[in-house]
Amino acid sequence: GRPRLTMPTVSLPAAPSPGVGTRRLRAKRAVNTAIVAASSSSPTPDALADKKVVVLGGGIIGNSCAYFLSRRGVPCTVVERVEIAAAASGKSGGFLAGGWGDGSVTQPLHRESFRLHEQLAAELGLKTYRKIPTLSVAGGARMALDPPVSWLDGDVASARLMDDATAQVTPLELTTRLHEEAMKLPGSRTVFGEVVNVTTTESDSSGGGTRVAAVTVRDETTGTTASLDADVVVVAMGPWSTRASQWFSDVQVPMTGVKSVSLVYDASNAVADEPAALFCAEDRNGCHLEVYPRSTGEVYICGCGGSEYIDEERLKPGGDLERADAVTPDKKRVDAASRSFKGLSPGVGGAGPRVSQSCMRPCPPDALPYLGAVPGVDGAYLACGHNCWGILWAPVTGKIVSELVVDGKSSIDLEAFDPGRFMSAAQKRGKKIKGVNVGEQW
Repeated sequence: GRPRLTMPTVSLPAAPSPGVGTRRLRAKRAVNTAIVAASSSSPTPDALADKKVVVLGGGIIGNSCAYFLSRRGVPCTVVERVEIAAAASGKSGGFLAGGWGDGSVTQPLHRESFRLHEQLAAELGLKTYRKIPTLSVAGGARMALDPPVSWLDGDVASARLMDDATAQVTPLELTTRLHEEAMKLPGSRTVFGEVVNVTTTESDSSGGGTRVAAVTVRDETTGTTASLDADVVVVAMGPWSTRASQWFSDVQVPMTGVKSVSLVYDASNAVADEPAALFCAEDRNGCHLEVYPRSTGEVYICGCGGSEYIDEERLKPGGDLERADAVTPDKKRVDAASRSFKGLSPGVGGAGPRVSQSCMRPCPPDALPYLGAVPGVDGAYLACGHNCWGILWAPVTGKIVSELVVDGKSSIDLEAFDPGRFMSAAQKRGKKIKGVNVGEQW
Protein backbone atom coordinates (compact mmCIF):
# COMPACT_ATOMS: atom_id res chain seq x y z
CA GLY A 1 0.00 0.00 0.00
CA ARG A 2 0.94 3.66 -0.07
CA PRO A 3 3.19 5.15 2.64
CA ARG A 4 1.35 6.45 5.68
CA LEU A 5 1.84 9.61 7.71
CA THR A 6 3.20 8.79 11.12
CA MET A 7 2.47 10.27 14.53
CA PRO A 8 4.48 10.42 17.76
CA THR A 9 3.91 7.32 19.85
CA VAL A 10 1.39 7.70 22.66
CA SER A 11 1.51 5.24 25.54
CA LEU A 12 -1.85 3.48 25.59
CA PRO A 13 -3.26 1.16 28.25
CA ALA A 14 -4.64 -2.14 27.02
CA ALA A 15 -8.11 -1.69 25.55
CA PRO A 16 -10.99 -4.05 26.30
CA SER A 17 -12.43 -6.12 23.47
CA PRO A 18 -14.50 -4.23 20.89
CA GLY A 19 -18.16 -4.13 21.76
CA VAL A 20 -17.69 -4.02 25.54
CA GLY A 21 -20.08 -1.35 26.74
CA THR A 22 -21.19 0.20 30.00
CA ARG A 23 -24.57 -0.25 31.61
CA ARG A 24 -26.71 2.74 32.40
CA LEU A 25 -28.01 2.77 35.95
CA ARG A 26 -31.77 2.76 36.05
CA ALA A 27 -33.75 2.90 39.25
CA LYS A 28 -37.36 3.19 40.30
CA ARG A 29 -38.44 6.81 40.37
CA ALA A 30 -39.61 7.22 43.93
CA VAL A 31 -38.99 9.97 46.46
CA ASN A 32 -36.80 8.89 49.36
CA THR A 33 -35.38 5.90 47.46
CA ALA A 34 -32.27 5.06 49.47
CA ILE A 35 -29.31 3.19 48.07
CA VAL A 36 -27.78 1.06 50.80
CA ALA A 37 -24.26 2.19 51.49
CA ALA A 38 -21.17 0.31 52.57
CA SER A 39 -18.86 1.50 55.32
CA SER A 40 -16.12 4.08 54.89
CA SER A 41 -13.10 4.70 57.06
CA SER A 42 -13.01 8.44 56.30
CA PRO A 43 -14.20 10.38 59.37
CA THR A 44 -16.84 13.08 59.00
CA PRO A 45 -15.45 16.49 60.01
CA ASP A 46 -16.87 17.52 63.38
CA ALA A 47 -18.31 20.74 61.99
CA LEU A 48 -20.19 18.75 59.35
CA ALA A 49 -21.25 15.79 61.47
CA ASP A 50 -24.93 16.79 61.40
CA LYS A 51 -24.98 18.72 58.12
CA LYS A 52 -27.53 17.58 55.55
CA VAL A 53 -26.06 17.99 52.05
CA VAL A 54 -28.38 17.74 49.04
CA VAL A 55 -26.98 17.67 45.50
CA LEU A 56 -29.47 18.54 42.78
CA GLY A 57 -28.72 16.64 39.57
CA GLY A 58 -27.63 13.06 38.86
CA GLY A 59 -25.26 13.87 36.01
CA ILE A 60 -21.48 13.87 36.03
CA ILE A 61 -21.16 17.20 37.87
CA GLY A 62 -23.58 16.28 40.65
CA ASN A 63 -22.08 12.84 41.11
CA SER A 64 -18.55 14.22 41.10
CA CYS A 65 -19.57 16.59 43.88
CA ALA A 66 -21.10 13.69 45.81
CA TYR A 67 -18.01 11.54 45.25
CA PHE A 68 -15.49 14.13 46.41
CA LEU A 69 -17.65 15.02 49.41
CA SER A 70 -17.83 11.31 50.29
CA ARG A 71 -14.03 11.20 50.17
CA ARG A 72 -14.09 13.90 52.85
CA GLY A 73 -16.54 11.84 54.91
CA VAL A 74 -19.61 13.89 54.02
CA PRO A 75 -22.66 11.88 52.87
CA CYS A 76 -25.00 13.40 50.29
CA THR A 77 -28.52 13.01 49.04
CA VAL A 78 -28.47 13.14 45.22
CA VAL A 79 -31.77 14.20 43.66
CA GLU A 80 -32.35 13.19 40.03
CA ARG A 81 -35.49 13.53 37.94
CA VAL A 82 -35.03 10.88 35.23
CA GLU A 83 -32.05 8.55 35.77
CA ILE A 84 -28.34 8.72 36.53
CA ALA A 85 -26.53 10.25 33.52
CA ALA A 86 -29.85 10.89 31.75
CA ALA A 87 -28.72 13.91 29.73
CA ALA A 88 -25.31 15.04 28.39
CA SER A 89 -23.48 12.94 30.98
CA GLY A 90 -24.71 9.81 29.23
CA LYS A 91 -24.59 11.14 25.68
CA SER A 92 -21.46 13.26 25.28
CA GLY A 93 -18.08 12.44 23.80
CA GLY A 94 -15.74 12.44 26.79
CA PHE A 95 -12.88 14.24 25.04
CA LEU A 96 -10.21 15.48 27.50
CA ALA A 97 -7.63 18.17 26.73
CA GLY A 98 -5.50 19.49 29.57
CA GLY A 99 -3.73 22.26 27.68
CA TRP A 100 -6.57 23.76 25.68
CA GLY A 101 -7.41 26.37 28.31
CA ASP A 102 -3.87 27.71 28.63
CA GLY A 103 -3.76 31.49 28.83
CA SER A 104 -7.44 31.79 29.84
CA VAL A 105 -9.23 31.92 33.20
CA THR A 106 -10.17 28.26 32.74
CA GLN A 107 -6.54 27.09 32.61
CA PRO A 108 -6.58 25.82 36.23
CA LEU A 109 -9.81 23.90 35.57
CA HIS A 110 -8.36 22.25 32.45
CA ARG A 111 -5.00 21.40 33.98
CA GLU A 112 -6.12 20.14 37.39
CA SER A 113 -9.12 18.23 36.09
CA PHE A 114 -7.09 16.54 33.35
CA ARG A 115 -4.76 15.29 36.09
CA LEU A 116 -7.70 14.18 38.23
CA HIS A 117 -9.21 12.19 35.36
CA GLU A 118 -6.16 9.94 35.21
CA GLN A 119 -6.24 9.56 38.98
CA LEU A 120 -9.95 8.73 38.98
CA ALA A 121 -9.52 6.18 36.20
CA ALA A 122 -7.20 4.25 38.51
CA GLU A 123 -9.29 4.77 41.67
CA LEU A 124 -12.55 3.75 40.01
CA GLY A 125 -11.16 1.01 37.78
CA LEU A 126 -12.43 2.63 34.60
CA LYS A 127 -12.21 0.55 31.43
CA THR A 128 -12.77 3.38 28.94
CA TYR A 129 -10.17 5.97 29.97
CA ARG A 130 -7.10 6.19 27.75
CA LYS A 131 -4.66 8.72 26.34
CA ILE A 132 -4.97 9.32 22.62
CA PRO A 133 -3.59 11.77 20.03
CA THR A 134 -5.83 14.30 18.27
CA LEU A 135 -5.70 14.98 14.53
CA SER A 136 -6.93 17.84 12.39
CA VAL A 137 -8.66 16.39 9.32
CA ALA A 138 -10.23 17.80 6.18
CA GLY A 139 -12.28 15.94 3.60
CA GLY A 140 -11.71 16.18 -0.13
CA ALA A 141 -9.61 14.58 -2.87
CA ARG A 142 -7.53 11.79 -1.33
CA MET A 143 -4.16 12.94 0.01
CA ALA A 144 -0.94 11.53 -1.47
CA LEU A 145 0.06 9.79 1.76
CA ASP A 146 -2.40 7.56 3.61
CA PRO A 147 -3.75 9.12 6.84
CA PRO A 148 -2.16 8.05 10.15
CA VAL A 149 -5.08 5.72 10.97
CA SER A 150 -6.19 3.08 8.48
CA TRP A 151 -9.91 3.46 9.18
CA LEU A 152 -9.80 6.91 7.53
CA ASP A 153 -10.21 5.07 4.24
CA GLY A 154 -12.33 7.61 2.34
CA ASP A 155 -11.95 11.10 0.87
CA VAL A 156 -9.40 12.63 3.24
CA ALA A 157 -7.52 15.61 1.80
CA SER A 158 -5.36 16.28 4.86
CA ALA A 159 -4.62 14.87 8.29
CA ARG A 160 -2.12 16.34 10.71
CA LEU A 161 -1.35 16.02 14.39
CA MET A 162 -2.98 18.70 16.57
CA ASP A 163 -2.15 17.45 20.05
CA ASP A 164 -0.42 14.30 21.24
CA ALA A 165 -1.39 14.79 24.90
CA THR A 166 -5.18 14.40 24.88
CA ALA A 167 -7.31 11.64 26.40
CA GLN A 168 -10.83 10.29 26.52
CA VAL A 169 -13.30 8.54 28.77
CA THR A 170 -16.83 7.28 28.18
CA PRO A 171 -18.88 9.68 30.35
CA LEU A 172 -21.58 7.13 31.17
CA GLU A 173 -19.05 4.79 32.78
CA LEU A 174 -17.40 7.59 34.78
CA THR A 175 -20.71 9.07 35.96
CA THR A 176 -22.05 5.67 36.99
CA ARG A 177 -18.88 4.80 38.91
CA LEU A 178 -18.77 8.18 40.70
CA HIS A 179 -22.35 7.62 41.80
CA GLU A 180 -21.76 4.05 42.92
CA GLU A 181 -18.77 5.01 45.05
CA ALA A 182 -20.45 8.09 46.56
CA MET A 183 -23.40 5.96 47.63
CA LYS A 184 -21.15 3.62 49.64
CA LEU A 185 -20.74 6.19 52.42
CA PRO A 186 -23.31 5.60 55.19
CA GLY A 187 -26.00 8.27 55.07
CA SER A 188 -25.78 8.71 51.31
CA ARG A 189 -28.87 8.12 49.21
CA THR A 190 -30.45 8.86 45.85
CA VAL A 191 -33.92 10.37 45.53
CA PHE A 192 -35.78 10.31 42.21
CA GLY A 193 -38.18 13.16 41.51
CA GLU A 194 -38.44 16.74 40.25
CA VAL A 195 -36.95 19.53 42.34
CA VAL A 196 -39.70 22.12 42.55
CA ASN A 197 -38.23 24.49 45.12
CA VAL A 198 -35.35 25.25 47.45
CA THR A 199 -36.68 26.94 50.54
CA THR A 200 -34.62 29.37 52.58
CA THR A 201 -34.91 30.87 56.03
CA GLU A 202 -33.30 33.70 57.95
CA SER A 203 -29.59 33.12 58.38
CA ASP A 204 -28.09 32.42 61.77
CA SER A 205 -25.01 34.45 60.90
CA SER A 206 -24.46 37.97 62.17
CA GLY A 207 -24.25 39.27 58.61
CA GLY A 208 -27.93 38.69 57.93
CA GLY A 209 -29.18 37.23 54.67
CA THR A 210 -30.73 33.81 54.33
CA ARG A 211 -29.69 30.18 54.49
CA VAL A 212 -30.98 27.07 52.78
CA ALA A 213 -33.48 25.04 54.78
CA ALA A 214 -35.04 22.38 52.56
CA VAL A 215 -35.53 21.02 49.05
CA THR A 216 -39.02 20.22 47.83
CA VAL A 217 -39.16 17.18 45.54
CA ARG A 218 -42.20 15.97 43.60
CA ASP A 219 -42.70 12.30 42.82
CA GLU A 220 -43.95 12.41 39.22
CA THR A 221 -45.50 8.97 39.50
CA THR A 222 -47.79 9.78 42.43
CA GLY A 223 -47.87 13.56 42.23
CA THR A 224 -46.95 13.82 45.91
CA THR A 225 -44.22 16.08 47.26
CA ALA A 226 -41.69 15.60 50.02
CA SER A 227 -39.44 18.05 51.81
CA LEU A 228 -35.79 17.11 52.28
CA ASP A 229 -34.11 19.01 55.11
CA ALA A 230 -30.94 20.67 53.85
CA ASP A 231 -28.09 22.68 55.34
CA VAL A 232 -26.16 22.63 52.05
CA VAL A 233 -27.64 22.57 48.53
CA VAL A 234 -25.50 22.15 45.40
CA VAL A 235 -27.28 23.02 42.14
CA ALA A 236 -25.78 20.81 39.42
CA MET A 237 -28.66 20.39 36.98
CA GLY A 238 -26.94 21.32 33.71
CA PRO A 239 -29.08 23.65 31.60
CA TRP A 240 -32.00 23.18 33.98
CA SER A 241 -29.96 24.94 36.67
CA THR A 242 -31.47 28.16 35.31
CA ARG A 243 -34.39 27.33 37.62
CA ALA A 244 -32.22 28.50 40.51
CA SER A 245 -33.12 32.06 39.46
CA GLN A 246 -36.55 31.34 40.94
CA TRP A 247 -35.21 29.77 44.13
CA PHE A 248 -32.65 32.41 45.09
CA SER A 249 -34.35 35.77 44.67
CA ASP A 250 -31.28 37.97 44.24
CA VAL A 251 -29.40 35.72 41.84
CA GLN A 252 -29.93 35.36 38.10
CA VAL A 253 -28.70 32.19 36.37
CA PRO A 254 -29.10 32.90 32.65
CA MET A 255 -28.54 29.79 30.56
CA THR A 256 -28.92 28.63 26.99
CA GLY A 257 -29.25 24.95 26.24
CA VAL A 258 -27.37 24.28 23.00
CA LYS A 259 -29.16 21.22 21.63
CA SER A 260 -27.06 19.11 19.28
CA VAL A 261 -27.06 15.70 17.64
CA SER A 262 -24.52 12.94 18.27
CA LEU A 263 -24.06 9.52 16.71
CA VAL A 264 -22.52 6.21 17.80
CA TYR A 265 -21.23 3.63 15.31
CA ASP A 266 -20.73 -0.07 15.93
CA ALA A 267 -17.38 -1.33 17.15
CA SER A 268 -14.55 -2.33 14.84
CA ASN A 269 -11.10 -3.75 15.51
CA ALA A 270 -9.37 -1.08 13.41
CA VAL A 271 -10.81 1.71 15.54
CA ALA A 272 -9.93 -0.09 18.76
CA ASP A 273 -6.36 -0.71 17.59
CA GLU A 274 -5.65 2.71 16.03
CA PRO A 275 -7.15 5.40 18.27
CA ALA A 276 -7.09 9.08 17.37
CA ALA A 277 -9.62 11.82 17.99
CA LEU A 278 -10.44 13.85 14.88
CA PHE A 279 -11.41 17.50 14.57
CA CYS A 280 -12.69 17.91 11.02
CA ALA A 281 -12.94 21.04 8.89
CA GLU A 282 -16.41 22.29 8.03
CA ASP A 283 -17.82 20.34 5.08
CA ARG A 284 -20.47 20.69 2.40
CA ASN A 285 -23.08 19.06 4.66
CA GLY A 286 -22.76 21.87 7.20
CA CYS A 287 -20.95 19.60 9.66
CA HIS A 288 -17.83 20.33 11.69
CA LEU A 289 -17.37 16.73 12.82
CA GLU A 290 -15.62 15.77 16.03
CA VAL A 291 -14.85 12.04 15.89
CA TYR A 292 -13.98 10.13 19.07
CA PRO A 293 -13.06 6.44 18.69
CA ARG A 294 -13.66 4.69 21.98
CA SER A 295 -11.67 1.95 23.63
CA THR A 296 -14.55 -0.44 22.85
CA GLY A 297 -13.93 0.12 19.13
CA GLU A 298 -17.12 2.16 18.82
CA VAL A 299 -17.01 5.61 17.20
CA TYR A 300 -18.77 8.59 18.75
CA ILE A 301 -19.46 11.64 16.58
CA CYS A 302 -20.66 15.16 17.37
CA GLY A 303 -20.18 18.52 15.65
CA CYS A 304 -23.11 17.64 13.39
CA GLY A 305 -24.08 21.28 12.84
CA GLY A 306 -27.52 22.89 13.01
CA SER A 307 -27.49 23.22 16.81
CA GLU A 308 -30.69 24.62 18.30
CA TYR A 309 -30.56 27.33 20.97
CA ILE A 310 -32.97 26.60 23.81
CA ASP A 311 -33.95 29.57 25.97
CA GLU A 312 -34.77 29.51 29.66
CA GLU A 313 -38.55 29.40 29.18
CA ARG A 314 -38.30 26.08 27.37
CA LEU A 315 -36.15 24.66 30.19
CA LYS A 316 -38.35 25.80 33.07
CA PRO A 317 -41.41 23.93 34.39
CA GLY A 318 -44.03 23.71 31.65
CA GLY A 319 -41.47 24.14 28.86
CA ASP A 320 -41.27 21.60 26.06
CA LEU A 321 -37.71 20.64 27.08
CA GLU A 322 -38.17 20.76 30.85
CA ARG A 323 -36.72 17.28 31.34
CA ALA A 324 -33.85 15.27 29.89
CA ASP A 325 -35.90 12.58 28.18
CA ALA A 326 -37.75 15.20 26.10
CA VAL A 327 -34.57 16.00 24.14
CA THR A 328 -34.71 14.22 20.77
CA PRO A 329 -32.44 14.36 17.69
CA ASP A 330 -33.02 16.33 14.48
CA LYS A 331 -33.21 13.73 11.69
CA LYS A 332 -31.84 16.16 9.09
CA ARG A 333 -28.65 16.63 11.11
CA VAL A 334 -28.38 12.87 11.72
CA ASP A 335 -28.54 12.29 7.96
CA ALA A 336 -26.07 15.10 7.18
CA ALA A 337 -23.50 13.91 9.71
CA SER A 338 -23.91 10.30 8.56
CA ARG A 339 -23.10 11.36 4.99
CA SER A 340 -20.08 13.33 6.16
CA PHE A 341 -18.59 10.50 8.19
CA LYS A 342 -19.27 7.92 5.48
CA GLY A 343 -17.23 10.08 3.11
CA LEU A 344 -14.26 10.10 5.47
CA SER A 345 -14.54 6.47 6.59
CA PRO A 346 -16.74 4.24 4.43
CA GLY A 347 -15.33 1.19 6.20
CA VAL A 348 -16.70 2.27 9.59
CA GLY A 349 -19.44 4.70 8.58
CA GLY A 350 -20.88 2.88 5.59
CA ALA A 351 -23.63 1.07 7.49
CA GLY A 352 -24.81 4.22 9.25
CA PRO A 353 -24.98 4.93 13.00
CA ARG A 354 -26.26 2.43 15.55
CA VAL A 355 -27.40 5.24 17.84
CA SER A 356 -28.62 8.74 17.02
CA GLN A 357 -29.33 10.99 19.98
CA SER A 358 -29.35 14.56 21.20
CA CYS A 359 -28.41 16.42 24.35
CA MET A 360 -27.80 19.99 25.46
CA ARG A 361 -24.66 21.87 26.42
CA PRO A 362 -25.41 24.28 29.30
CA CYS A 363 -24.06 27.67 28.18
CA PRO A 364 -24.03 30.83 30.32
CA PRO A 365 -23.86 34.08 28.32
CA ASP A 366 -20.10 34.47 28.87
CA ALA A 367 -19.33 30.76 28.23
CA LEU A 368 -17.90 30.36 31.77
CA PRO A 369 -19.32 28.03 34.42
CA TYR A 370 -21.20 29.07 37.55
CA LEU A 371 -19.00 27.64 40.26
CA GLY A 372 -19.03 28.70 43.90
CA ALA A 373 -21.21 30.00 46.71
CA VAL A 374 -24.47 31.77 45.98
CA PRO A 375 -24.15 35.31 47.37
CA GLY A 376 -26.43 36.06 50.30
CA VAL A 377 -27.63 32.48 50.74
CA ASP A 378 -25.62 30.48 53.26
CA GLY A 379 -25.17 26.85 52.24
CA ALA A 380 -26.15 27.33 48.58
CA TYR A 381 -23.68 26.55 45.79
CA LEU A 382 -23.87 26.47 42.01
CA ALA A 383 -21.89 23.95 39.94
CA CYS A 384 -23.29 24.24 36.44
CA GLY A 385 -22.97 25.89 33.04
CA HIS A 386 -19.83 24.02 32.00
CA ASN A 387 -20.50 24.52 28.29
CA CYS A 388 -18.65 21.91 26.16
CA TRP A 389 -16.19 21.01 28.94
CA GLY A 390 -18.56 19.43 31.46
CA ILE A 391 -16.93 16.01 31.28
CA LEU A 392 -13.39 17.39 31.48
CA TRP A 393 -14.16 19.80 34.33
CA ALA A 394 -16.34 17.43 36.37
CA PRO A 395 -13.58 16.09 38.67
CA VAL A 396 -12.16 19.50 39.56
CA THR A 397 -15.68 20.83 40.08
CA GLY A 398 -16.39 18.05 42.56
CA LYS A 399 -13.12 18.70 44.32
CA ILE A 400 -13.82 22.46 44.52
CA VAL A 401 -17.34 21.95 45.90
CA SER A 402 -16.01 19.55 48.54
CA GLU A 403 -13.43 22.15 49.54
CA LEU A 404 -16.03 24.90 49.77
CA VAL A 405 -18.36 22.78 51.90
CA VAL A 406 -15.71 21.26 54.19
CA ASP A 407 -12.95 23.90 54.30
CA GLY A 408 -14.89 27.04 53.45
CA LYS A 409 -12.51 27.93 50.62
CA SER A 410 -11.36 26.62 47.24
CA SER A 411 -7.82 25.74 46.19
CA ILE A 412 -8.57 27.40 42.83
CA ASP A 413 -9.47 31.06 42.27
CA LEU A 414 -13.19 31.16 41.47
CA GLU A 415 -13.64 34.88 40.88
CA ALA A 416 -14.32 34.49 37.14
CA PHE A 417 -16.96 31.82 37.84
CA ASP A 418 -18.87 33.76 40.55
CA PRO A 419 -22.51 32.58 40.62
CA GLY A 420 -23.53 36.16 41.44
CA ARG A 421 -22.28 37.59 38.18
CA PHE A 422 -24.49 38.41 35.26
CA MET A 423 -22.80 39.10 31.98
CA SER A 424 -24.79 39.74 28.81
CA ALA A 425 -22.06 39.83 26.14
CA ALA A 426 -22.12 36.47 24.39
CA GLN A 427 -19.04 35.04 22.73
CA LYS A 428 -18.31 31.94 20.70
CA ARG A 429 -18.57 28.99 23.04
CA GLY A 430 -17.02 25.94 21.39
CA LYS A 431 -13.72 24.22 22.14
CA LYS A 432 -10.56 26.31 21.99
CA ILE A 433 -6.82 25.71 22.13
CA LYS A 434 -5.31 28.64 24.03
CA GLY A 435 -8.11 30.94 22.91
CA VAL A 436 -8.21 29.83 19.26
CA ASN A 437 -11.49 28.31 18.07
CA VAL A 438 -11.32 24.57 17.32
CA GLY A 439 -14.22 22.58 15.95
CA GLU A 440 -17.87 23.64 15.92
CA GLN A 441 -18.64 26.97 17.59
CA TRP A 442 -21.99 28.13 18.93
